[in-house]
Amino acid sequence: MAVSWRMPEYKINRDKDRCIDCQVCVNQCANDVHTWDEDLNRVVSDENLCVNCHRCVVYCPTRALNIEKWPTAFKDNANWDSGAIKQLYAQAESGGILLTGMGNDRPYPVYWDNLLLNASQVTNPSIDPLREPIEIKTFLGRKPARFDPSSDEFPPQMELDIPVLFSAMSFGSVSLNVHKSLARAASELNVFWNTGEGGLHRDLFEYTANTIVQVASGRFGVDAEMLARAAAVEIKIGQGAKPGIGGHLPGEKVGNEVSRTRMIPPGTDAISPAPHHDIYSIEDLRQLIFSLKEATEYSKPIMVKVAAVHNIAAIASGIARAGADIIAIDGFRGGSGATPLRIRDNVGIPIEFALAAVDTRLREEKIRNQVSLVAAGSIRNSADVVKAIALGADAVYIGTAALLALGCHLCQKCYTGKCNWGIATQNPRLVSRLNSEVGSRHLVNLLRAWEHEIKEMLGGMGINALESLRGNRLMLRGIGLNEKELQIMGIKAAGE
Repeated sequence: MAVSWRMPEYKINRDKDRCIDCQVCVNQCANDVHTWDEDLNRVVSDENLCVNCHRCVVYCPTRALNIEKWPTAFKDNANWDSGAIKQLYAQAESGGILLTGMGNDRPYPVYWDNLLLNASQVTNPSIDPLREPIEIKTFLGRKPARFDPSSDEFPPQMELDIPVLFSAMSFGSVSLNVHKSLARAASELNVFWNTGEGGLHRDLFEYTANTIVQVASGRFGVDAEMLARAAAVEIKIGQGAKPGIGGHLPGEKVGNEVSRTRMIPPGTDAISPAPHHDIYSIEDLRQLIFSLKEATEYSKPIMVKVAAVHNIAAIASGIARAGADIIAIDGFRGGSGATPLRIRDNVGIPIEFALAAVDTRLREEKIRNQVSLVAAGSIRNSADVVKAIALGADAVYIGTAALLALGCHLCQKCYTGKCNWGIATQNPRLVSRLNSEVGSRHLVNLLRAWEHEIKEMLGGMGINALESLRGNRLMLRGIGLNEKELQIMGIKAAGE
């Protein structure tokens, strides 16, 4: 008999005076935490299975349930906290690597929270966005060194009404209803969504004017039709949650629809190697970029997505010179459906530093106009968007924020395929829990709210166009940062 020293992560508190044994919690839980006991004639719970997704708590009609962290604590030890001990127990029992979902939750600094925005007072009047126009329309793509009004030639651009895109999440890692929600919202908002590396489902062809398709190392779903329909093509080199690591979609998630879309047999594991086996240099990357440009008749931007790592500025310079039109940089707090815990927690750098370093390098080399920058990894609200643009971004990707708008409760168990909210699952019973029309409405509401807030912040700074804020670090001040951190981001301390 296997021996386990692990205690449950969570304690389920059931108010017996409120519980009516209606079994809603039994029907709602995909993890079989709650079951009906025929002998006891009541609902019982196995706390060892609970992932704290809140589904039972939200749907309990009498509010009889709540969930808390397991109260039994280990002896205080500054070197070995309870999380480290439980993780070691898990590996000692299983002999496997630890997996997790979503982004880095270690208590590293979130530098957005140490940046303050400037505001106009007296000499530079603020602008009322309710009465005066404030332009936040954004164009992503290579810009000519000089504007020639007599020329009809202009590099292909992506036009966004709001400087926000929905980040790559593949069909398979998330449900088709998630893709439908993202695609509909992007179309209504006139922004863009990204298919991720799992190909483009045929039900979404009507939204391709607002669709970015991805070419990853596994080349899943990539064919001439997908490339021709897309608004832009993104080459995925890496992502912030797992720099240098490939992807793995378990075979149990590869049903008939995922199989057709990814162009692989049903039930087989979809493995994306860590490297592209045709890319070992910037010259190789350039060849792929121009192969895709040829395949799309130079009619759409080619993006390259990379993780934020220590030499990101030099990497981005090489990517720009290789012919990419847009570079997406994903910081180490970026989300993922499944990633090795140790990689997520210990590899990469914050997007704030990476973005500032890249923007500075490209400006110093006088090639900033040759490429647009999209920042990703921990964009949580409209203030983060504005700060990212002031640090040098043209636009931002949001992933986790979008999933939260769809109902995600951040239990970080995406890799199990048992998402109770119908998001990170292919189980038909669970997928049906996410209504794509309701989901798209929530996403539209979220970005409309951010749009208003962005305009309010710009107006407060006395800026009437987003273009005037891009890379304008004089509009930022650091608080609680040391000299080196201020230097890397190219900003002054609060009070200077």
